[in-house]
Amino acid sequence: MIHKYRTGWISDVHLGTKGCQAEALLHFLKVCEFETLYIVGDLIDVWALKRGIYWPQSHSDIIQKILRAGRKGTQVIYIPGNHDEFVSGFFGEYGAVTVQQRAIHTTADGRRLLVIHGHELDVVVQNIRWLAHLGDLGYTILLRMNAPINWVRKILGLNYWSLSAAAKRQIKSAVNYIGAFEEAVGRLVKLEENVQGVVCGHIHTPALRRLDNLEYCNSGDWVESLSALVEEQDGSLRLLFHDTLPHADSGATSAAAV
Repeated sequence: MIHKYRTGWISDVHLGTKGCQAEALLHFLKVCEFETLYIVGDLIDVWALKRGIYWPQSHSDIIQKILRAGRKGTQVIYIPGNHDEFVSGFFGEYGAVTVQQRAIHTTADGRRLLVIHGHELDVVVQNIRWLAHLGDLGYTILLRMNAPINWVRKILGLNYWSLSAAAKRQIKSAVNYIGAFEEAVGRLVKLEENVQGVVCGHIHTPALRRLDNLEYCNSGDWVESLSALVEEQDGSLRLLFHDTLPHADSGATSAAAV
């Protein structure tokens, strides 16, 4: 069964890395269709590709799947992040794909949402680039540890679990960083005229909640949380997670929603 949504947001796919859960995203794109699909940054991880080429067929399949959706009528809006910032040199329309720095999305019930990747608010990425790359390397090591752990879990019949995501939830500095990032997003949105909320990615932490009087939506990632944000036809927003997605011929999708 195909689930049709008014809008979808995916971020932080990180094609070109071994941490990318390409098969999970391909399944998501198979069972979900959108009138508009936002790619909210870091689709391709150029930082990782500079360290060494890793590009299996499934990573090409994702790009082909997105382009095929565009040919079938989906409007695709690509907003570059920090790992694929080279795309920023190609703002413009390319068939069904539009590349732009940021976007304002209006939901079916009239709410205006600012759509950005979020690295613009990350002081480390913007001002201390060598430290950002060093942190990215350590994060990559944690991600590689996910593979053997989940190989054992699969044998035991358990769902995917991310060591790197668990570490972020437990390490105080990471928790503080996420909180500071969300506060910075809230301050940014307040500076935008007639905007009621924000959709972003960057920190690989899915969220859908109120920050003061603003709606904060983080679509998560396809490395750790395997999540996406979607808009129903009535304008309501919800987070979808891969482990709750149905097979193409099964029934309704479970989700977290507000």
